[in-house]
Amino acid sequence: MAPRESSGMSRRAFLAASGGLVIAAAAMPEVAFAHDAPKLGKGLNAAVLSSNLFAQPTPQRFVFGLLSKRGYVSGPPVHVGFAPPDTTETTLEFAPTQFFKAGLPEGRGVYVAQPVLDVPGVWKAVAQVEKRQITFAIEVREASTALLPGAAAPRDASPTPSDTLGVKPICTRSPKCPLHDTSLTELIGSGTPVAVLFATPARCQSEYCGPVLDTLLSVRDAYPDFAFAHVEIYKNNKTIDLAPTVEAWGLPSEPWLYTIDGAGTIVGALDGAFGKGEIKDLLDNLS
Repeated sequence: MAPRESSGMSRRAFLAASGGLVIAAAAMPEVAFAHDAPKLGKGLNAAVLSSNLFAQPTPQRFVFGLLSKRGYVSGPPVHVGFAPPDTTETTLEFAPTQFFKAGLPEGRGVYVAQPVLDVPGVWKAVAQVEKRQITFAIEVREASTALLPGAAAPRDASPTPSDTLGVKPICTRSPKCPLHDTSLTELIGSGTPVAVLFATPARCQSEYCGPVLDTLLSVRDAYPDFAFAHVEIYKNNKTIDLAPTVEAWGLPSEPWLYTIDGAGTIVGALDGAFGKGEIKDLLDNLS
């Protein structure tokens, strides 16, 4: 899968996209921060992990991490505000984000907001972290590039040990996970709810694929009535040729976790990075 930008735009790119607009923060309530400002490091930036932002009148999940020159920053509360393209507003309303760390690598928790992004184009975003403001830009497309809840799940086959579909290896986790025994073509629409994770632990751009697969494996015993499947992204470890199942689903990035009801309809989806809490919520909503 072609690499994509994993962090917010540079200051120069942001100003070009925003016409040089400088956005001020609206008044915010006092917050007890978990970390002292010096621990945040220099060059603080937003690492945008959402890959399927599109114009719609209802809130949608926006996930990001924090990066500094010394690596990931995880823990301090973050408020975030968004301004639509060509806005003339100079004040943003900030809202708190949810922080998820359980099931993710130590120090690499993620922040989730639920903004309404109702027009396509390049939106301006500002994250407030302690006394700092991080400005970045996000692309909002006219329509979704991925399958959404309510759509029929593709019933194309997925690689199994008996029919690899030309994918080798069919699992890059070490050791291999046990979620490849049955093809999606047999699982979807069979009357059994399905959770399928599209992820490549060995080649993931953000390096979140392995941790989210491990977390999914750790919770699956709590859902004995569900079928679980894992699909690798690439046909092999040497090229960027996509596995045929990934092509059929039209995924723009990795990892993606979908839940599908017994009739074959998509019920929920997560992308970018997601910890144990969001995974369990997704599975609980399928029950």
